[in-house]
Amino acid sequence: MRPLPRLYAIADTGRYPDLLQRLEKALQKGIKMVQLREKKASGLEYYRLANRVRELTQQHGALFLLNDRVDIALAVSADGVHLPERGLPPSVAKRLGAGLIVGYSAHSLERALWAQEQGADFVTLSPIFKTQSHPEAEPIGLQKLKEVSQKLSIPVYALGGISWDKIKLCYKNGAYGVAGIGMFFDHVGRDWGSDG
Repeated sequence: MRPLPRLYAIADTGRYPDLLQRLEKALQKGIKMVQLREKKASGLEYYRLANRVRELTQQHGALFLLNDRVDIALAVSADGVHLPERGLPPSVAKRLGAGLIVGYSAHSLERALWAQEQGADFVTLSPIFKTQSHPEAEPIGLQKLKEVSQKLSIPVYALGGISWDKIKLCYKNGAYGVAGIGMFFDHVGRDWGSDG
């Protein structure tokens, strides 16, 4: 598997009605890894949207991961799947989709280590900072990011409340990369060609 990009954009339709337009602009500016997250759509709606995102990511040479749904990821020839903590175990996703990149959402060292043992290719660790996506969640902080990053051999992406002025802090504390929603889609004019 080629090295993963360091910037990981999470495209959440619940937050942006004009998501596809914003996504296209982000891809034009250099984003090379995208997760589509859709929590309310039916399977058919999710599949149709995933097909459109797959086309956009292919046009721009970006990796495309689908949140949670291994079946739809396979149906649209996505590059991978991102599993929530209550989703399928990474080993099962690997078995179902040979060749899929498998990411996993971890919120503790224990779950991150478990995901690695299960064969996940990377984890997102969250929330590092206070985040508007999950305002009820208590931030785990940079020290925990450092600890998890040191103990895992797979890439760890910092997620949750990441802004452009906090990226260097995440890298200094061991993050392989950073993941987010608002930082990529609230400011679609930014150039990410250098990938961080």
